[in-house]
Amino acid sequence: MSVKHTGIVGLGAMGYQMARHMVNKGFDVAGYDLLPEAMARAKAAGVKTVNGIADVGESAEVVIVMVATDKQVEDVIVHSGLLDRLKKGSVVCVSASTSPETSREMEAVCNKRGIGHLDTPVVLGQEAADNGTLTVFCGGKADAFEKAKPALSAFGAKVMHVGPAGMGQLTKTANNMLLWACMAANYEVLSFAKKMGADIPKLVDALKFSSGANWSLEKWGRGTAKWVEKDMDVALELAQDAKAPIPLSALVDQLMKGMNQAKMQALLE
Repeated sequence: MSVKHTGIVGLGAMGYQMARHMVNKGFDVAGYDLLPEAMARAKAAGVKTVNGIADVGESAEVVIVMVATDKQVEDVIVHSGLLDRLKKGSVVCVSASTSPETSREMEAVCNKRGIGHLDTPVVLGQEAADNGTLTVFCGGKADAFEKAKPALSAFGAKVMHVGPAGMGQLTKTANNMLLWACMAANYEVLSFAKKMGADIPKLVDALKFSSGANWSLEKWGRGTAKWVEKDMDVALELAQDAKAPIPLSALVDQLMKGMNQAKMQALLE
């Protein structure tokens, strides 16, 4: 294993599982989170918890950033002192979902310091994170990708280099546009079918083997739609900047407002 020491900032539901899988694959993992309970859980899983974000970079060759917003990503990379502690040639991987522009800006900041940067958003949800079978879309320079790939592969069954900085995030945005469109269509169809007297669990099981099958339908009732508003905001803003018409996605954005796991599960009752 060419990379031995890794770090992670953000030990929430997804970040904890990423850290746990890296530990289980033999990496020495340093981790930090603002929440004491997240730190305690990670420590019990074998993560070396540290006192601050900058300390994550003390010996790490690859650092994963798994926080919630673009602003938090900027705070970690630009304002925390992390880059001061990382050695030249290290790689920062931002697995948080951000705009492609933020990815390009953060790459420039890192590269100026002799540090690699990748945008490495993940898809397939919490179940895949728990199982270590996430798909990881990587945007950035090829040498940074090759260095970080072993660490990313600890929690990613598919780790793909999809282009320069920002393309990882753009690929995830494309995925999200398709995901939420499918979820909106599934909800409409299952609601209609329930009114028509269908046994929805049996219908879902049957449709899994049909030409209308999709990932959201296979996981129906287990998804949360937690990030739909953020995801669609990113897509619509990118389209506006590019003057690209995406009328279907604009409609999906409206249809998905207020969607939650309880509404999806109610159709199965």
